Amino acid sequence: MTVINLRSAEGTVLACLTPSDGDFPDCGADTQSQKRIVRANTRVTIVFNDVAPGDYAISLLHDENGNGKVDKALFMPTEGFGFSRDAKLRLGPPRFSAAAFHVTSDAPVYQTIRMRYLSR
Repeated sequence: MTVINLRSAEGTVLACLTPSDGDFPDCGADTQSQKRIVRANTRVTIVFNDVAPGDYAISLLHDENGNGKVDKALFMPTEGFGFSRDAKLRLGPPRFSAAAFHVTSDAPVYQTIRMRYLSR
């Protein structure tokens, strides 16, 4: 997966790959979910290995201050976020089905995820 449009190289990018509707977008405690934390940069590449065939969704957080959580102001995130299939926010995070993509054992799957920011 390639992450684009990060507004800074500060902090880290937290990534969650999950096959579970109930654990999207936060990853939760699902043992089938995979989490990655990588240093932020203008462009970031994240690899998930040994992914079994099935439907998955990815959520991202650009944790600019490195505190490991989503910072909010008036219930809106102040840090960047992104979702597979460029799923859009409505009145909260997108549904799993809006971000879901299918993985087979035949070929690797590539995603480009655009980071979004609601504040400057």
